[in-house]
Amino acid sequence: MVDSNLHTISIIIPCYNEKHTIAQILSVVQNVNIPYHKEIIVVNDCSTDGTKEILDSLLNEFGGGGYTEHSHQSINTSVNSLTESTLCIFHHTTNQGKGAALRTGITHASGDIVIIQDADLEYDPNEYPKLLAPFEKGVADVVFGSRFASGDSHRVLYFWHRMGNGLLTLLSNMMTNLNLTDMETCYKVFKREIIQSITIEENRFGFEPEITAKIAKLKGIRIYEVGISYYGRTYEEGKKIGIKDGFRALWAIVKYRFKA
Repeated sequence: MVDSNLHTISIIIPCYNEKHTIAQILSVVQNVNIPYHKEIIVVNDCSTDGTKEILDSLLNEFGGGGYTEHSHQSINTSVNSLTESTLCIFHHTTNQGKGAALRTGITHASGDIVIIQDADLEYDPNEYPKLLAPFEKGVADVVFGSRFASGDSHRVLYFWHRMGNGLLTLLSNMMTNLNLTDMETCYKVFKREIIQSITIEENRFGFEPEITAKIAKLKGIRIYEVGISYYGRTYEEGKKIGIKDGFRALWAIVKYRFKA
């Protein structure tokens, strides 16, 4: 059953120094088979590795014009027989972090549903139908894609990262009274009016516990989890989150539990 009130899905892709994956992830997102218009919003957080130039060439490839650091360019691209997509690219002139990039993207989203998508290849956009199903059934306002509540494929990587994720999720749940299995997941999906009603303060990876805490405080909110696959990267392959981000997440968990 497809909710007739859903027409456009906004996909926010923050990126920083992702020259090896940005073109591929955009191609995959554009070709995901969902019966909705896709508004793809890329926020380049002042990349220095050539990501900006790749985005520039993609705009030209799909018929877009030039742009400056202080503007964005939007183009329409045919995707398949079901739908077409709109590609919007924004540029930060200074590197600010994932939370800041998401703040920019969310502000400009116009779709009925907003999906957060990392620019690497750790999360598979072909799982959007799973993430959208609770919205289509009319039972959800927010959906988390859990890497740890799934029988799908998971790359085996860092033990202490897994323990850290589990600890942060546990502490977040204690503060929010939620029973999530993966608070730190990239795949967070919202009704647009909900996410745009929240002021995002964190500039880096503290976004995850911040948005979880603020969502949990909304009265009557319906939160669902769905299991997803996960294709993690090593640090050599470009993984960016580190121990300092873990400590910031701990602080954010406490801060936004008590902050009005």
